[in-house]
Amino acid sequence: MKIGIVGLPNVGKSTLFKALTKIQVDINNYPFCTIEPNVGIVEVPDERVDKLARLSQSKKKIFATIEFVDIAGLVAGASEGQGLGNKFLHNIREVDAIVQVIRIFENENITHVSGKINPLHDMETINTELILADLDTIEKRLTKLAKEARSGDKLAIKQQGLTSQLKEILNQNDLSAVGKFIAELGEDFEIIRDLQLLSFKPILYIFNSSQPKEIKDDLKKYGLEKITNFIALDIKTEEELLDLSEEEKAELELKSHLAELITKSYKLLNLITFLTTGKDETRAWTIPANSTAPRAGRAIHGDFEQKFICAEVIACQDLISLGSFAKAKEVGRVRTEGKSYVVQDGDVIEFKI
Repeated sequence: MKIGIVGLPNVGKSTLFKALTKIQVDINNYPFCTIEPNVGIVEVPDERVDKLARLSQSKKKIFATIEFVDIAGLVAGASEGQGLGNKFLHNIREVDAIVQVIRIFENENITHVSGKINPLHDMETINTELILADLDTIEKRLTKLAKEARSGDKLAIKQQGLTSQLKEILNQNDLSAVGKFIAELGEDFEIIRDLQLLSFKPILYIFNSSQPKEIKDDLKKYGLEKITNFIALDIKTEEELLDLSEEEKAELELKSHLAELITKSYKLLNLITFLTTGKDETRAWTIPANSTAPRAGRAIHGDFEQKFICAEVIACQDLISLGSFAKAKEVGRVRTEGKSYVVQDGDVIEFKI
């Protein structure tokens, strides 16, 4: 699963990518220093893995991972090919969710493409370009659907109606309204899912501030109070922390907040984690939320889904508090679940096939 880091040029995207992935990238102070996307794999922090590994005396610990992609900066007119627009839009279509970096910090030595700090305008610029690109996709689809609907095709008629509604919503230039529309559609969303619109992708906003503790004041100052799904970071400081030891961080009373960003990004993808543990390894496995036990088994191997018999399941915290599988079974806390069981985040599972 991929998360694209997007934003205007010089807002801290590549610096954030470097801090997250520890990969050296070009972070020079000029627009479009990123052209080809940088890609890095990041472990999802999970103390349950550490605790289970201690309990099982595991030789290895394997954490869940997500892939971050540092995408070239976007500018107004990207949907019409301005800047690296076509490249940007192609790269963003390849990701599953978006982390949008918004600059709040003031620094006269770092160029801002519009000449001044205006986070609301920056956000609207990016969202508008995503919407314009989607409207172009919708127009092409409506042309095709009109021909199919004239033949009396019932599915095409329904698709045409829903796509037209979506066009009206996008014309309001409100990206958040798309999410509400999808939620209201329920299962009918499958009828238009293959449009693969940029506005379908969930967004987490990162406010790059030199004073993240004062973010509430900044949100009020810049008219951003309606934004709820965000994290405030001092991205430059996060990068500098890479060169400090844990002792130096403690002495300077500095703490990284990237773990919160990674965890929120993981949840943005509607993913959950189940765990397996033993002498050889303790491992976190990634599956979509609401997966059944056989579907969860597929994460390990296809045979676990095809040849599934049952699963022995216990909540991670219960296993940790009881101290062993043997004790958990003795007191009846390990459950035997069948094919219809919906796996919960934090389940520790042994599959029987």
